[in-house]
Amino acid sequence: MSGVKAASVAGVKRKRKSGEAERRATKSKPRPQPSSDEDEDPQEEILRLETQITESRKHYNNIATLLKLSKAPEPDSEASVLAAVALCRVFTRLLSTGDMVKNKRMTEAETMIVTWLKHRYQEYIEVLLSDFLRSGHPPKQSVALTLLLRLVKEESKAQKDFNIKNSPLNRTVEALLLLPEEDGSRDEFAEKFFGTYDDIRYSTFRSIKSLLQSELDDTEKERVARNSLSLLLSLEAVPSSKDDIQNLYTNVQGKSPVPSLSSYKSQAQEAWLATLRSDITKEQRKSVLGVFSHQIAPWFAQPEMLMDFLTDSYDVGGATSLLALSGLYYLISEKNLDYPSFYQKLYSLLDDGLLYSKHRSRFFRLLDTFMSSTHLPATLVASFIKRLTRLALYAPPAGIVVVIPWVYNMFKRHPACTFMMHREIRDPTLKQEIEAEGMDDPFDMDEPDPLLTDAIESSVWELETLQSHYHPNVATLAKIISEQFTKRSYSLEDFLDHSYTALLDNELNRDLKKDPEVEFEIPKRIVTAEEGLNPLGNLLTLVYDTR
Repeated sequence: MSGVKAASVAGVKRKRKSGEAERRATKSKPRPQPSSDEDEDPQEEILRLETQITESRKHYNNIATLLKLSKAPEPDSEASVLAAVALCRVFTRLLSTGDMVKNKRMTEAETMIVTWLKHRYQEYIEVLLSDFLRSGHPPKQSVALTLLLRLVKEESKAQKDFNIKNSPLNRTVEALLLLPEEDGSRDEFAEKFFGTYDDIRYSTFRSIKSLLQSELDDTEKERVARNSLSLLLSLEAVPSSKDDIQNLYTNVQGKSPVPSLSSYKSQAQEAWLATLRSDITKEQRKSVLGVFSHQIAPWFAQPEMLMDFLTDSYDVGGATSLLALSGLYYLISEKNLDYPSFYQKLYSLLDDGLLYSKHRSRFFRLLDTFMSSTHLPATLVASFIKRLTRLALYAPPAGIVVVIPWVYNMFKRHPACTFMMHREIRDPTLKQEIEAEGMDDPFDMDEPDPLLTDAIESSVWELETLQSHYHPNVATLAKIISEQFTKRSYSLEDFLDHSYTALLDNELNRDLKKDPEVEFEIPKRIVTAEEGLNPLGNLLTLVYDTR
């Protein structure tokens, strides 16, 4: 019995010892901690990481964690945007406190920390450019653009030797120019920064030239040229003096980021030249020509450098030539450009499509200027008058009402051409022959030289024909050629912007002195041959019989 008891006591002791060992082992095992995703949202976690970085250097590794969060592959990831914004605040503080600048008093460990921070800063900029700005996701692109430009401003505040060429701005502009043409980020950049701040504009000019002259494949170069043109065309105001260069984005102490007005315009000129030399399309060429005199030429210290571009455009023909006229006029009047055979080329623009063109008003304004000199040969003026009156025969009413006042003004300005309205034939034999058989118009419509068309020997019978035009406004206006020339001249501006809609509205809103007479009684039958023939009845009978 005693042996059994001893054995049982020993067994109980062994069980007790093994139970205590299990409890100690259980206590020594670390309990699983709930993940941060389970007990707090991403915003709280990011704010916690940012706060720790601010509090102590020992938490600088949180920067790497935030960088990892900002690289989330999902385009609409809220965490990546929050992390990017938090990193901007972190680096802004580090820049402002000088913690990213080396000095001689630093220890080796401190120098290594500064180097590490600079590498993370460059990595952050690359994330904004690659993962955000090139993401194709508009909200993330807008955030990236705002943050990148914020870093540019903070660098200018913090760095004594700040140079905008070494800031993130240059890489930002290059990234924007390489984006697809339909991307809206450039419009935001143009509206908020490029069109507002002179230093941003100055640096962008330099970036455009540099990128277009770099090694790009044909597709990329074409895309960059289109985007550069779109960006440059968004500029409307051109500085005329140093006082106009006051709106700066960066805070640079000492030397201005825009050295002088001449340097400013020189960079703009180089950017425009690089863009125009990049084989722009026909439509892009029209866009440039449309704003040349007001938005492009004032940037050029030497607008003559665009002479080849304008003359090539002028020789293309059609609407492109019409638009190139204003640019050529600017160079002729302001820079004394000599364009050989100018009037011959101008005469060639009077083609079938001129009076139908949407650029008709612009052309007639310039044509009136070019033909204003009283020293032009009468034969030359007569050719322009005759050709336009001939084109008016099959032009829309809105085009005809421009031609007639212009012709009237030309007759007033050049009395030697009035023979085209009234010419006395003194040879009785010739007069009798013309009255009996008529005459051929001596004007040669196919002659390209306006001095050789024989228009001065012709007449403006086309204007008399227009007096029977179906449109009452045109018919009434054409009758001025048959009346006494008592009016000094017409203001062409009153007729340039007419259209079908305007002419129709004028006719519908005109006050009638009396109601027009209309046929209100419906005839019961058609006049037949048995009841007496007349031309109209005969015609109607034939039409009825053929049916």
